[in-house]
Amino acid sequence: MLNNAQLFGHTSRLILLSMIISFATQVSLAAEKTTKRPNILFILVDDQSPFDLKVYNPSSKLETPNLDKLAAEGMVLDAAYHMGAWVGAVCTPSRHMIMSGRTVWHIPDRRKNSKNNPNTADPTRVPPDLADNTMAAVFNRAGYDTMRTCKKGNSYDAANAQFTIVKDATKRGGTDETGSPWHARQVLEYLAQRDETRDEDPFLIYFGFSHPHDTRDGTPELLAKYGATNHTDKNKLPAANPKQPQLPVNYLPEHPFHHGHPNLRDEVAVSGVWKNRDEQTIRNELGREFACDENIDIQIGRVLKKLEEMGELDNTYIFYTADHGMAIGRHGLQGKQNLYEHTWRVPFIAKGPGILAGKRAPGNIYLLDILATMCDLTGVEPPASNEGLSFKSILTGEQQTIREVLYGVYCGGTKPGMRSVRKGDWKLIKYDVLDGKVRETQLFNLADNPHEFLSEHHAPQLVKQVGTKPTPKQINLASDPAYKEKLAEMEALLLQQMTELHDPHRLWDQPQ
Repeated sequence: MLNNAQLFGHTSRLILLSMIISFATQVSLAAEKTTKRPNILFILVDDQSPFDLKVYNPSSKLETPNLDKLAAEGMVLDAAYHMGAWVGAVCTPSRHMIMSGRTVWHIPDRRKNSKNNPNTADPTRVPPDLADNTMAAVFNRAGYDTMRTCKKGNSYDAANAQFTIVKDATKRGGTDETGSPWHARQVLEYLAQRDETRDEDPFLIYFGFSHPHDTRDGTPELLAKYGATNHTDKNKLPAANPKQPQLPVNYLPEHPFHHGHPNLRDEVAVSGVWKNRDEQTIRNELGREFACDENIDIQIGRVLKKLEEMGELDNTYIFYTADHGMAIGRHGLQGKQNLYEHTWRVPFIAKGPGILAGKRAPGNIYLLDILATMCDLTGVEPPASNEGLSFKSILTGEQQTIREVLYGVYCGGTKPGMRSVRKGDWKLIKYDVLDGKVRETQLFNLADNPHEFLSEHHAPQLVKQVGTKPTPKQINLASDPAYKEKLAEMEALLLQQMTELHDPHRLWDQPQ
């Protein structure tokens, strides 16, 4: 029988052993937590200029508190671009590039035997098995659970089908069932199911929206907030309202020359706008768009809250972007079929483990770089077919850009179409359309002329209407003899990019 001293010593040893076991367990759990593979939430909206958002345009009336918070806790990229399109439905090539990590002339079209991209039939440029090496397929093989909700159509159908769970529908209405809340509900139900079954696999969620693409039917309360109406009468102008967003700073009542795509739907047939470019129409349409944008922000907030409740938020990489930008009155244009900054650029916000908080960088990224970056951040091997560059080094603060030169194309209308190239502050846009009837060259210094003002923006009546007076040098510089050498440099750079990227077309003043 143990005496009191022996009993005390034995008890002390048991307590000490228990404490050691408890501590070891906590260390083990902490190690397991720190080595848990990160999740991905990829958010893609349909048609949004970066200049709609306060993080890019502080004077914007649009309120997006959840995106503002995401930007404050993550990184904003100021030079993110989609590479371009060879079809009027710019969404189609953009989404093919996002899913595959391949350049614009190295991707298939939705339709078989399409001639939109003449390279499609060449297996050395467009791999026949490409769909098996797209985003969801890559992460499925890496042990991720993959889920998708987005619009239907004008996308990469074969790649979309690779997601394990697909909840796609086009929702552009103004109610919970017909609008953006429907997409959020699909994600929330998926997360609730994971929570209930205690699913420990990492996930990749493709959280896509059908808005703010037209028809921009907002909810009654958000339409009222932005002074807009769902205008449907071609024979009348929508009512003016002081609550509506102001005209864009680079608004024009018409583009100075034809854009080169006759009867383009986005320029002549958008419900509520049609061919009108007057102030009342444009401000009302921006109000409708802002109503849809804010509703998207609300839905993103719901999903982020759920991730936080599940304890997954801090271990999730979040990307927010759009498939391309949008004009809506800027430069007298309505659609996405142009290469001005408001349309060629896209918003891009990223947050997650190791990503710098509250920082900005140019980036010089394409949307096609997203797949490589997702792989790099999560330790997943990118597919051999990938052509994108990882911009992880930008998100962690090691670099400011990943490339020097950016190339853009639009040739969904008459050929060869539009081309653009950017290097540093300098940007060139060329137009060769309507069988040679329109051949134009534009040269901008974006540091001096970020809104790409043209001589038309200097008209006194327009200055009074918009409330912004451009400086004398804020014009197209292509015909200025002082910039002759810079123009020649940019022209040569454009041809180099077209050659390297297997662009099958040539402009009127390029060697054929």
